Amino acid sequence: MPFTTPDLADENPDLRALAPILKNLGGRKTFWGQIETLECPDDNSFVKEQLNSEGNGKILIVDAKGISSVALLGDMIAESGVKNNWSGIVINGYVRDIDILSTLDIGVQALGTVPIRSEKKNQGKLGVDLTFGGLTFSRGNFVYADNNGLLLSKTELELT
Repeated sequence: MPFTTPDLADENPDLRALAPILKNLGGRKTFWGQIETLECPDDNSFVKEQLNSEGNGKILIVDAKGISSVALLGDMIAESGVKNNWSGIVINGYVRDIDILSTLDIGVQALGTVPIRSEKKNQGKLGVDLTFGGLTFSRGNFVYADNNGLLLSKTELELT
């Protein structure tokens, strides 16, 4: 079901766009799905846990509070997301292993890259409302993303 976010925005004026803060870094450049939310500023333990579970085409929205000292996603965790049927990962933070991420069949949007991995402290909050880039993401909302940006919808759109 190909789409572009500009076309979706034209057809659905109630959609809200994320401020242009993220880069499209994964191999899947167009992705969509229902979201799961996760807050974890400098610990990717829960990112790993989520992407190692069945995704059913969902998108994991991660708020790392923009912390740039560590990456919350690398190639091995992203590969788990591919194997477990996640559509994408959106991170208000940073990723690493960009050359491999760009080849994987999963959407990845993040602020940028940093080579340092995060510590594993088993800290984070799953299923909480997250606010960044001018939007508030709630578990169960839907995201539609491509090279033009990211759109948030409270309901699933009918893609034709």
